[in-house]
Amino acid sequence: MNTLDNAVPPNVETLYSDHHVWLQSWLRRRLGNAADAADLAHDAFLRLLTVPRSFGSAPEARVYLRTMAGGLCVDLWRRRQVEQAWLDTLAAMPQAHVPSGEHQTMVLEALQEIDRMLCKVPVKAAHAFVMAVGCDMTDKEVAEELGVSTRMVRKYVAQVMLHCLRAR
Repeated sequence: MNTLDNAVPPNVETLYSDHHVWLQSWLRRRLGNAADAADLAHDAFLRLLTVPRSFGSAPEARVYLRTMAGGLCVDLWRRRQVEQAWLDTLAAMPQAHVPSGEHQTMVLEALQEIDRMLCKVPVKAAHAFVMAVGCDMTDKEVAEELGVSTRMVRKYVAQVMLHCLRAR
């Protein structure tokens, strides 16, 4: 009988002590920033605390941690893109029309929530929704931009709206 068959899966504390330094180094190389790497490594292990997993081997644990950390990097980059787009919009506004700091924060949080919802629907549906609802384009304009029928645009927008309602 294999000794691994009777082995107790490592707990999060053991996984942390065995893999934290490695994961943080991997993230630092990927992000080019030690502070972001430390934050995301911390987030990865927090996720393991909330949704525990067992691994058959150290390489299996590392593959899982690297995959999860890669997803966290993508999330970070998306949040930063949304934030930069909002900052660019604010910079282009006349000073008299710039909203208060509190309102700016509320808008940014709403934009990030919308982004999280949109990344869970097909890309064409998300683009159709943003163009139709966010940019106030007509169905015909969206259809021409995406190379689909106006009926398909309506279907995409309805699909995203239904997804958002279910997510709430």
